Amino acid sequence: MSNPVLLNHVEHRDLRVDARRGAAFGDDVMYAPAVPAEFRSLQAHYPIVFQRDAAGGFHPLALFGLRRGENLFLDGERWDATYIPLAIERQPFLIGVSGAEPMVHVDLDHPRVRAGTGEALFQGPGIASEFLERARTTLLMLHNGLLATPAFVDALQRHQLLESFVLDIRLDDGSDNRLAGFHTIDERRLQALDGSALEQLSRDGHLLPAYMVLASLSRFRDLIERMNRRRAAGR
Repeated sequence: MSNPVLLNHVEHRDLRVDARRGAAFGDDVMYAPAVPAEFRSLQAHYPIVFQRDAAGGFHPLALFGLRRGENLFLDGERWDATYIPLAIERQPFLIGVSGAEPMVHVDLDHPRVRAGTGEALFQGPGIASEFLERARTTLLMLHNGLLATPAFVDALQRHQLLESFVLDIRLDDGSDNRLAGFHTIDERRLQALDGSALEQLSRDGHLLPAYMVLASLSRFRDLIERMNRRRAAGR
C-alpha cells in the first residue's frame, strides 16, 4: 500500500530518505515504466519493450530481468548500470497536480522514507535540500515524459509498427526459459514506410526514440549473460 501526501517543509522537516539501492527498497523488479525522452540513455543498458494494457493501449518499459521479481542489474546495494530509469530514480516521490501546476508528493509508507537517518529533504524553513532539488528535476522530467508518451505510442500504432514477440532462451545450465507478453517495433515495417511518413515521424520527434527501441534489443544478450552468471553462482 502507498500513502502519498503533499510534501511540505513544516510537517516533513525531519523526514529522511534512504537513497541506497536494494531489494528491501523495492528495487528487485523485472521492469519499470520508461518515457521516450530517456530512450537514448536506456538503450545503452536495458531492452526497451512495450506492454499492452487492459484498454488496448501500450506502455514502454525498461526491462531489467527475464522473470517476475528479478532485477539482474541489482547486486546487493549496487545497481550495476550507469543510468537508472526515471521511474526508479524518483522513488519515493510522486507528482500530483494542483490546477495546472505539478506538485511534489511523498509516499510516507515507502520503505525509503524514515526519520533520523538518510538524506534530508530540507536544510532550513522552506529551503529544499540539494537532494530534494534533484528529486524535483527527476520528477519533472518523468512527468513531462509521461505526458508526451501517448502521442509516441499513437504514432507507432497508426503505422502498425508494434508487434508481439516471444524470446526462447536456453541457459548454460541447460534450462529453457521463455519471455512473452511484450511487444517491440517491427523493423521491416519501419523501414518500409514512405518518405512522407518518415518525415512526419521525425518532425514529431518519434523517429529517434523508435530507433532507440530497436537499438536496445541487443541488450537482451546482456540480460541472458547476467542470468547465466547468477545461475552459475547459485543465485
